[in-house]
Amino acid sequence: MTDFSIFGSNLCEGSGIEELMHDLGNALASGGDDIKMLGGGQPGSIPEMNAIWRRRMVEVMEIPGEFEAMVGNYDPPKGNPKFIQALARMFSEKLGWEVTEKNIAITAGGQTAFFFLFNALAGRTKSGSRKKILLPLVPEYIGYANQSVGDDLFKAVRPKIEKIGGHQFKYRVDFDALEIDESIAAICVSRPTNPSGNVLTDHEMEKLSELAAANGIPLMIDNAYGAPFPNIFFADAKPLWNEHTILTMSLSKIGLPGTRTGIIVAPERIAEAVASMNAIVGLANSNIGQCLMEPLVRSGEVLELSNEVVKPFYVEKSRQAQGWVREFFDDSLPYRVHVSEGALFLWIWFEGMPISSKELYERLKARGVLIVSGSYFFFGLNESDWKHRDECIRVTFTMDEAVVREGIRIIGEEVKKVYLAKM
Repeated sequence: MTDFSIFGSNLCEGSGIEELMHDLGNALASGGDDIKMLGGGQPGSIPEMNAIWRRRMVEVMEIPGEFEAMVGNYDPPKGNPKFIQALARMFSEKLGWEVTEKNIAITAGGQTAFFFLFNALAGRTKSGSRKKILLPLVPEYIGYANQSVGDDLFKAVRPKIEKIGGHQFKYRVDFDALEIDESIAAICVSRPTNPSGNVLTDHEMEKLSELAAANGIPLMIDNAYGAPFPNIFFADAKPLWNEHTILTMSLSKIGLPGTRTGIIVAPERIAEAVASMNAIVGLANSNIGQCLMEPLVRSGEVLELSNEVVKPFYVEKSRQAQGWVREFFDDSLPYRVHVSEGALFLWIWFEGMPISSKELYERLKARGVLIVSGSYFFFGLNESDWKHRDECIRVTFTMDEAVVREGIRIIGEEVKKVYLAKM
């Protein structure tokens, strides 16, 4: 059999995101109480939001021609014009951004958006040089790691670690270590950060924006969990967009992951480029998410739902999960939880753990608890001897309370066994 190309090898021969989604899909498909699914990025089931989507489906069915257009027509490659118009108006009126329809393009989910953007901006250039994406702080989103169509795309920087109290910590950008030269095509951050739940401060974002502008490159912000929707922001932070920013958003975390709808807000040239890639790769995007969401964006209801329903739901989920960690993790256990400032996860650091996080993943999987090994989130680093990267795990807290509580109990029990075995 013919060998895969470099592109084929990157996409066809396994990855951390494939392992994560394989576990998630099988766990959700099989159901049952035996699997404690704390490893995926599946958003929680929020009854109030489910009722909204049911209401919208009924409205679509009742409007003559609406259902037929939703399932029977191709949208333009850039996305549904009514949806894009509603987004541009909301960004302009509610956030004060200088955005028009020309700045917006839709993709088949946020993951696809970054596949397009990374490979359009970085990699081998026409002149023969190679460009990379600078990750100013890792750990960073597992789904980026294998997206290159050629050689490795990423250059990452180790963060500063601020220890807080006995059992918390926070990552901060080490600006002294950031080096931006002609090989850097863009700076990229997720905010809130997947996996750690870290929210880069407004000051950190301003400095990154200034660095991007000074070097004539874009600042890419993965805003899948951020403001103005779904607004799974627990920290006091403001959303950012300007003329040298590429901001991506998604309908997944507000409750529509199955519609695979991503949103890019970018300079006009980038938005047009994304439309071109849409046409080449998939002709057009799914209409369903755009159709369901458009009236909520146009009326501003999406902002109210984000602030009054979605955000409080996840604030409480995070509070509960942190409480169970304190309940089941003995004070003698050398653990720290990253300050929970947003997103759907707890990021737990077992300092000095005698086994790797991959080994812990296997031990927990054997007990019916699925987490994600932290090692997958530190791609782009040249150094391989930083023990911290093998001491962390990501735990999702979106599932039913009983599942999350029991899963955290088993994690605590298993980690205690690991440390006791060393003594």
